[in-house]
Order: sequence, then C-alpha cells, then structure tokens
Amino acid sequence: QVQFVESGGGLVQPGGSLSLSCAASRGLYIMGWYRQAPGKQRELVASITTLARTIYADSVKGRFTISRDNNRTTIYLQMNTLKPEDTAIYYCYGKNLGADYWGQGTQVTVSS
Repeated sequence: QVQFVESGGGLVQPGGSLSLSCAASRGLYIMGWYRQAPGKQRELVASITTLARTIYADSVKGRFTISRDNNRTTIYLQMNTLKPEDTAIYYCYGKNLGADYWGQGTQVTVSS
C-alpha cells in the first residue's frame, strides 16, 4: 500500500497562484494530479514519470507545471493564472506495476 500526504490547497482569487505538493511513502513510476469539480467526472490534470516525462490536460497547458524531487517520492504542481473553472478537489495519484493509488484530495477554490 502507498500513503500520500497532500498539501497546498486553498482559496485564491482569479489570476492568482497556488502550489500543491504530494509526498508518497515510496517511489512510484507515475505520479500526478487529477481533479474533480462538482457534478463532473474526475479528470487528469498533469502527470510525470520517473523519467520526467510529463502530460498535461489541454485546459492547463502553459499555466500549470508539474515537477518531481530527486527521490521521486514527492511531486509538485505549480498553478498560475488560476481561473474559476480550476475550482475542484485535486487528488494525488500514483501508479506502479499496474496498481493505482489515490490520495484523499485537497480543495482548490478560485473565486473573487
């Protein structure tokens, strides 16, 4: 089993920035962030592999940046130019050897 410690959510005004972090109890091949807004399906925001290959949702390209520490157990999501439609619960995600792991989620609210 894998445990995640997520942090960094909160309330921010449109155009502002937030940074999320997620620390895993062990290294995982892929780590990333999904989000789920009220009444919507959970969607991929960004992911990164141990080889630092990244994937971003089209809606966040150019605004969000995912990165990973050298130990490959902690990821960061820098979110800039936030929009109200970015409001959601953001879930840390990990995948290794075919198994999926999920964090508890952290709320991000973009509102004036």
